[in-house]
Amino acid sequence: MITVLETGVLNSVQDAGRFGFRHLGVSTSGVMDPLALRCGNTLLGNARDAACIEVQTFPFKIRFDKNVSFVVTGGEGVVTLGEKALIPWSVATAHTGDVLTLERPSVGARMYLCVCGGVDVPVVLGSRSTQLRGGFGGYLGRPLQAGDQITGTGGCVPDGVGVVPPARALAGACAEEKVKTVTLRAIPATDYLLFTEDARAHFWSASWQITAQSNRLGYRLKGGALKLTHPVELRSYGVIPGIIQVPPAGEPIVQMADANTAGGYPRIATVIEADLWRLAQARIGSFVQVQCCDHAEGLQAMRQEDAYLKSLQDNAALYRKSFIRRGAGQAGKKS
Repeated sequence: MITVLETGVLNSVQDAGRFGFRHLGVSTSGVMDPLALRCGNTLLGNARDAACIEVQTFPFKIRFDKNVSFVVTGGEGVVTLGEKALIPWSVATAHTGDVLTLERPSVGARMYLCVCGGVDVPVVLGSRSTQLRGGFGGYLGRPLQAGDQITGTGGCVPDGVGVVPPARALAGACAEEKVKTVTLRAIPATDYLLFTEDARAHFWSASWQITAQSNRLGYRLKGGALKLTHPVELRSYGVIPGIIQVPPAGEPIVQMADANTAGGYPRIATVIEADLWRLAQARIGSFVQVQCCDHAEGLQAMRQEDAYLKSLQDNAALYRKSFIRRGAGQAGKKS
């Protein structure tokens, strides 16, 4: 269905993630921005966890080998189908031979190509996600390369339905952020009180810069060392995305989609699940401000996200039904 014409490194097939195998040392993987995936799949009427292509290095260019509807979500950049510029976060239909090009986004770090029915690669341990370190899942267990031919379930739905991007629709931790700064809500973690009072104060007040050593495993931040009250040795514990660990050098690491399954560095805080997509779209060199919150605030943020997705689902379904009632003909047909 799709032939890859041009790609950078580490672009891969991902879905919502691989769950239930962390006790065997298998990390979750999956998309870095789960909200972008769910929006794309909802607009297309797909299963919420249908696989997509995660694009984090640009330009990315593919050819559609049959008619299919698709959506590009995530970062906002120039998206063209042939010579026609497309609106991101909105359904479009490609016809056989059409070439889609994604340029580096001006806002955000990653873009997601969702296709009608989802990308069809083998299910490995309950997921179609690529485990890049393990070399399994996704498309042949590796990043995409020019010449790869990827199949998909296919199909067409009515064009035009779209959504206001979550960066505009959902209230974050800060109404007016500094330039190139994302504010993340986090809950103090198990080892929080092992850090000095000064270190704890600095953690919440500092502007932490995302370093070039950041990737799908974790985002490494710089902005000053966080000191412990005394040296400690911790037993290994389970690690999930969002946990902020502090290694001996004192500068924090936020665990991301490909996080290790276990670790032993002190945990100072955990980014709430509803804000992880914001960090996934923060670019190397930009800054992070961490804001303290509690479990109740984290749950409320999730409820806001769920309400946003429910509204999108209802509106997209209504649009498709209305299109059919109007007798508009087969979706995706050339005019």
